[in-house]
Amino acid sequence: MAVSVPPRRKWYQIEWFQEQDTPRERRLINKLDLLIVPYAFLAYWVKYIDQSNLNNAYVAGLKEDLGFKGNELVQLQTFYIVGAVTGQIPFLFLFTYVPMYLLIPFLDVAWGIFTLLQYRVTGFAELAAYRFLVGWFEAAFFPAIHYTLGAWYRGDEIGRRGGVFYVGLTLGTLTAGLIQAGASSRLDGINGLEGWRWMYIICSIITIPIGILGYFILPGTPDMPNRWFLNNDDIQTAKTRLERNGHATQGKFSLNTVKRLFTSWHFWGIILFDVFFWNGSINPGTGGYLLWLKSLNRYTPARINELGAISPAIGIFYTVGICFASDLVLGPAWAITVAHTWNSIGLIIQVIWTVPESALWFSFMTSYSAVSMSSVLHGWVNNQLRASPAERSFVLVLINAISQSTTAWTPLLVFKTVEAPRFRKGYAFVLGNAICLIATAHLLKFYLKKKG
Repeated sequence: MAVSVPPRRKWYQIEWFQEQDTPRERRLINKLDLLIVPYAFLAYWVKYIDQSNLNNAYVAGLKEDLGFKGNELVQLQTFYIVGAVTGQIPFLFLFTYVPMYLLIPFLDVAWGIFTLLQYRVTGFAELAAYRFLVGWFEAAFFPAIHYTLGAWYRGDEIGRRGGVFYVGLTLGTLTAGLIQAGASSRLDGINGLEGWRWMYIICSIITIPIGILGYFILPGTPDMPNRWFLNNDDIQTAKTRLERNGHATQGKFSLNTVKRLFTSWHFWGIILFDVFFWNGSINPGTGGYLLWLKSLNRYTPARINELGAISPAIGIFYTVGICFASDLVLGPAWAITVAHTWNSIGLIIQVIWTVPESALWFSFMTSYSAVSMSSVLHGWVNNQLRASPAERSFVLVLINAISQSTTAWTPLLVFKTVEAPRFRKGYAFVLGNAICLIATAHLLKFYLKKKG
């Protein structure tokens, strides 16, 4: 595994490009920024509308209309995760063989179709099946986008682009709440459909066209490019600038790839690192904030979803700040430390719980700092494996699948719906993982510095 530490400038020396970037390379970077980043942002935005709309629908009438009781909400979240984990397995091998500009749009459109079908559910089993299939088709999107970013950008460039891409998560969660609030107050009863059913229809209308757009916009990778907007000069310039910095632009997956990785303790350390990240960041997705708002018994369903948008809105600033700081000032390990120190402060308050209501409001406003450094972590992994596209593709998918698979069962143990809104075990569990994540980040930094 190739390792390097990207060049750092002082805060007053920050510029968008590096000094060694030629005018031609800067034009290419600008073109790539316009092709990859807006599409990745939009697609991730709708992904998280479609993923988080279950929590919004649940507090907006789905629970009562379908007669749910007990732990159905956390079970439906688990069906999604199981689909997302199993759906990644084929892509351990496919990224270096199938063009990204075909693969990603196909998955986008497919998950949009199954998002639409959720409007017609009549019971738990049917909704569970749809949630599984939405998860299955969403599964490879995140590692596929990071694989694409790693195919065009150097390690000191990925964090910023990944940060803008990852804003789609918080904006999607925010938008889902606002869409549900609007559907509950304005569309409830129209054509005999409850407001939460209209939300699924609206989400699919947004999702499917964006998926189709990806076929024309996404540039693919340098070895399998999409030539709608890239010419031969662009592709050759990209290969030259990457190879100059030790990035390989070609290489197919083979069994030797697996052998090399499985015999490296560095590989297993990255997996553990990502497991701590996923389990140290599940707090925003468990619905704890919305369930707490509902438990106050003072807000209408529409108002709950409006207030639920505040936390992810603040998360936008966390994500942009952490990812830009990682590239330009702090470096990955310290950016991760800042993000999860702030997350831990909120978790400590939630573990204690018997605090003034204002303190709980504050704690839920910190929660999206947990996921703000995701692109920092995956960009760091991308850079460490830049010498082999096969290793990059395999590791990005595998760490995502293994880490996400652990969150299929951990919420069932520590975030039981019947214990809402005070998930004492859940918040303590997440806090422990956040602390371990910080420690692992610095151990990995020490290893890379010693090796490099």
